[in-house]
Amino acid sequence: MTIPLTDFLSQVFSNPMLAVTVALTLGVIMVNGWTDAPNAIATCVSTRSMRAPNAIIMAAVFNFLGVLVMTLINSKVAMTIYNMVDFGGNTHEATVALCAALFAIVVWATAAWAFGIPTSESHALIAGLSGAAIALHSSLDGINFSEWVKVLYGLALSTVLGFGTGFAATRLTERCCRNLNRRKTTAFFKKAQIAGGAGMAFMHGAQDGQKFMGVFLLGIFLVNGQTATEFSVPMWLMVLCSVVMALGTSIGGYRIIKSVGMDMVKLQPYQGFAADAGATLCLLLSSLTGIPVSTTHTKTTAIMGVGASRRLSAVNWKIVGEMALAWVLTFPGCGLLGFVMAKLFMWIF
Repeated sequence: MTIPLTDFLSQVFSNPMLAVTVALTLGVIMVNGWTDAPNAIATCVSTRSMRAPNAIIMAAVFNFLGVLVMTLINSKVAMTIYNMVDFGGNTHEATVALCAALFAIVVWATAAWAFGIPTSESHALIAGLSGAAIALHSSLDGINFSEWVKVLYGLALSTVLGFGTGFAATRLTERCCRNLNRRKTTAFFKKAQIAGGAGMAFMHGAQDGQKFMGVFLLGIFLVNGQTATEFSVPMWLMVLCSVVMALGTSIGGYRIIKSVGMDMVKLQPYQGFAADAGATLCLLLSSLTGIPVSTTHTKTTAIMGVGASRRLSAVNWKIVGEMALAWVLTFPGCGLLGFVMAKLFMWIF
């Protein structure tokens, strides 16, 4: 199942509920640009391989390519998010609950951005949707645990494998370049960092773009009283998602770039390249297997692995502690906020 652009536009202008759902979904995508997309380019900006405005443009282009190419290969991540919760039953109440979940996600992520903490927008999305689905059914019947368990796999994968690939990529790079001229290798890795940042932006689009397109289509189907076990993502939605995400990055991304790429670990160009290479590999594996992982977790743990490969004191553990606290609080905090907002919205509307 899919929806042509002309049909979508006519429905938006004729159906206020759909217009509100679309506006909130686009708001969540923009906040993702504030909080998650900057992780992709944090290292190449912090090592001065690229200027921030140019890196943001590059991230926008490769976000779109990631959404397009990975969706053409498979849309497993989008289907996982779509099937993870059950918003069935009363169409009006289900749509109101979904809008409440999206509102809760925007509130949570904006608060984290205000403090410059790179909280996981992916996990905020999952928690908010889950809390609203539980509120809708007044029980755990709103959760599809066979799909939700993939989130736990993703949490372990993004943390453990992200750290491990960052550590291993740094050691491998140092071993391969130990007898080479330092000045020449620095010049090479500054250019390689651009490729690494492009790869990270590509995989961010492949992972997070699919998550939000799955929610976008869920909202459209709910408003229209439709259900779909399978769907194809239209090209216009890929473009819309990429453009809005890029706009969010350009508005508020520098705070996160500073926290991830500058404050947590002081990186040299080859280390930034190693972090990008390790995180990109981890995200590729998870996308191909349909496991929804956090690009924030993957990139930041890869940077931690890079710092730890030199010495543990090279990592600013105070920043790491703040990030870890935000990660730990995201599931219960955003889930509870989604639950409360859904109950409140259903009572009001």
